[in-house]
Amino acid sequence: MDTNKRPDDMARITTPELAQAFIDEQIKDIREQVKDGKVLLALSGGVDSSVVAALLIKAIGKNLVCVHVNHGFLRKGEPEQVIEVFRNQMDANLIYVDAADRFIDKVAGVTDPEQKRHIIGEEFIKVFDEEASKLEGIHFLGQGTIYPDILESEKGIKAHHNVGGLPETMQMELVEPVKLLYKDEVRVVGKALGLPDNMVFRQPFPGPGLAVRCPGAITRDRLELVRESDAILREEFAKNGLEGKVWQYFTVVPDFKSTGIKDGERTFEYPVIIRAVNTTDAITATVEDVPFALLQHITKRITTEVNGVNRVLFDLTPKPSATIEYE
Repeated sequence: MDTNKRPDDMARITTPELAQAFIDEQIKDIREQVKDGKVLLALSGGVDSSVVAALLIKAIGKNLVCVHVNHGFLRKGEPEQVIEVFRNQMDANLIYVDAADRFIDKVAGVTDPEQKRHIIGEEFIKVFDEEASKLEGIHFLGQGTIYPDILESEKGIKAHHNVGGLPETMQMELVEPVKLLYKDEVRVVGKALGLPDNMVFRQPFPGPGLAVRCPGAITRDRLELVRESDAILREEFAKNGLEGKVWQYFTVVPDFKSTGIKDGERTFEYPVIIRAVNTTDAITATVEDVPFALLQHITKRITTEVNGVNRVLFDLTPKPSATIEYE
């Protein structure tokens, strides 16, 4: 029997009752597979890894070791939320690694987008491996693999590995409790597990995080401008009922400055680009019709509250001809 094939008669998980039945079944399966062994999980704070973490905590408690690597490219408040939800509320066995400086130093001066992604991915594996090698008696690796990952890897669209190429020496058995679920089902299960809405309904976020929204060579100051302007955009979209309505929205800070005026003085600062798109499959995307008054309000907040920004632009380009992300 192919355990990577979703059974034809498997009902779509759409209700809390169906989610609870799935959770109960998975807890039983996890306990049977792991027994009194320990599971290691790279916890990003994304939907999939968070749901897997919550499931494993219910099943095996402290025998789950979560490693949260902060690579410095997370959005404002995200590392703090992971610690609050998992360590403080769920009493998880959580290792928090602040490797921000290490990652930012690694990509210093690198302008090629693919090279940046590659460096960040490789460094992530190194950090994760270093943490794993400090631990003893771990024979299982938890992963937030979901069904589209399996389908895409079969079609050769993307290499199927969540954490990346973990060293051969780590002879670990995989624990993938949500691998037969679609994204919408994972969210229903996450809600039933008691995870906060902004984690469960978190918009898609690239692995290299804000690094791909800081085109060109990443600098600490531009990274901070992306983080702060993104926080304002997210806050305003939430306040104005767009949070669950728009598929993906974020800010980008390009690698050039322009002339502006502040308090009667000439400024030479960065622009912030706002991107807000809707899609069902990420293959094509349309631009959200954001009310002009709201765009004006967001512009005022960003140019007033984020030091180093004197201009805000709105990206009107659908996909194609543009991609959703800038890199």
